[in-house]
Amino acid sequence: MVILRWARLVGDVARGLAADAEVRLIQSRVGRFFRLEGSGHPNEIANSTFIKEFRAGLTTFATMAYILAVNSQVLAETGGNCPCDDKITFCKDNDVYNQCKIDFKRDLVTATALLSGSASIAFGLFTNLPVALAPGMGVNAYFAYQVVGFNGSGMVSYPLALTAVFVEGLIFMGLALTGMRQWLVRAIPSTIKTASGVGIGLFLTMVGLSYSVGIGAITGGVNTPLAIGGCRIEDLDSTTHMCTRGVMTNPAMWIGILLGGILVAVMMAFRMRSAIVIGIALVTVISWPRDTSFTYFPYTDEGNERFEFFKQVATFRPIGSLTFLHDWDLSGNAGTHFVLALFTFLYVDIIDCTATLASMAKFSNVVDDHGNFPRSTVAYCTDAAFISIGSFLGCSPVTAFIESASGIMQGGRTGLTAITTGICFLLAVFFAPIFASIPPWATGCTLILVGCMMIRQVVKINWAYIGDSLPSFVTLAFMPMSYSVAYGLIAGMLNYVVLNTTIWIIVHASGHRWVPENYHLKEAYHWQLNERNLPTWMRTLLAKIQRRRPEEDSVHKEGIDLGARGTSQESSQGIRGSSQFGGSTRDIHMANLQAQIRRFV
Repeated sequence: MVILRWARLVGDVARGLAADAEVRLIQSRVGRFFRLEGSGHPNEIANSTFIKEFRAGLTTFATMAYILAVNSQVLAETGGNCPCDDKITFCKDNDVYNQCKIDFKRDLVTATALLSGSASIAFGLFTNLPVALAPGMGVNAYFAYQVVGFNGSGMVSYPLALTAVFVEGLIFMGLALTGMRQWLVRAIPSTIKTASGVGIGLFLTMVGLSYSVGIGAITGGVNTPLAIGGCRIEDLDSTTHMCTRGVMTNPAMWIGILLGGILVAVMMAFRMRSAIVIGIALVTVISWPRDTSFTYFPYTDEGNERFEFFKQVATFRPIGSLTFLHDWDLSGNAGTHFVLALFTFLYVDIIDCTATLASMAKFSNVVDDHGNFPRSTVAYCTDAAFISIGSFLGCSPVTAFIESASGIMQGGRTGLTAITTGICFLLAVFFAPIFASIPPWATGCTLILVGCMMIRQVVKINWAYIGDSLPSFVTLAFMPMSYSVAYGLIAGMLNYVVLNTTIWIIVHASGHRWVPENYHLKEAYHWQLNERNLPTWMRTLLAKIQRRRPEEDSVHKEGIDLGARGTSQESSQGIRGSSQFGGSTRDIHMANLQAQIRRFV
């Protein structure tokens, strides 16, 4: 009993000290900079505290840590800058070449951690949004398998592909600075923006159920797009990737479901704040011993390689072999392939990142009544800058990660969440063997739980009118089925334009005699940019242009036109003349203001 009393006393003292320290941090310059609740900032963010942001950042990192292993694995399939003169088998059986690929993959773990860490920290500092950046999944597969190809068998070389990424980032930034990115966000109907959030939730669920970064409950099928999985990796057919036996008997999958899913859900039901982090850490630690049936280090060639890397614990691999690999030689067919790769990277990144940032901003409740989120131009420019910077580290394009939703769900509301995630990635530069050894079944159920949270937005879709509901459904269904946020958004937008344009033509051609059911319930659509949607520098420039000058401001305080276009006598005549036709000084005042607006806007 005495021990328990002392334990309670120590716990109370520790909690008191922690609470006092948090209050001081919130009221410091740091708390005011990030607009934490209680900091005294006029626009402080509700329900934001240091503890919540820190916990949210850890959660985001835990769900994103797989990118360290997966991105390096995907990009290493290209062979990178390893020399190969064999144009028939592309050095597939060359031991020297294969060893070079292994070294290249391990260097990419360091490069991915460094890039993700620096990009996330910069994004958190400049935008104050709880969104982390890292080399994007999907676009890295296109980079590796379509552009460069297996062992360099694709359209262009690895260095030339990195040059395309570098140029893409510059174009990306130009589009953001001129307001084109903002216009693209504005042009997406609000119902499709909402559907994109739901689609991303379903996409996360699909990822969480898969083998590569999930619990492995589903796999690809032959007669159907998907098939039930749950078997061990060694029981998957190498051609069809279907289970040959042992369906739903993989112990690793069940460990992930029970400890990483059910247990976490129970802790969340009782509002345990660190439920997701605890679940991921518990499954990870349990999966490390080698003598279990669900170990992450089985006694296979791949398992032995993982374990050898894991035993290093703390290490740093120089990445000099990855830096400044750009190739500017566009002679021959390389120029055509370069342009093709460049524009494919560009449109996929624009749509993917735009949809993800808009959905994450909406999920974290920082979107205003006009559909804008704070510092959007800075957000897009930061993303674009690190796309180009990443190319100098040998990495495919950087993008906003939808796994940031897991941190937002844990209470992340400010850039401190992204900074915490970034610091974890920078630590992973030195502790890559540890962080690269988080098994996929440890994070799979977390992605499923986040998908569950995000799909709640489905009730906000306008289901009453077919012109809004069908494009929204196509968007949210196509994202997980195509395994791409970008293609899902494209499909939904095409459906929206064709469907609503056809309805508009019929309605107006019939003189509004033929009107669809619930036509009056359709959501208003506005694609034009107004001053609120423009980048800050453009708003400042317009304000200077529109600033009144004595020789151009022709409105007197009584409403008399004293402009350069006529004398006061002519103006008085104009007033009298307009009064004869029912005009007034107020009408002249408004007409002059409208003329100025038309001249400058």
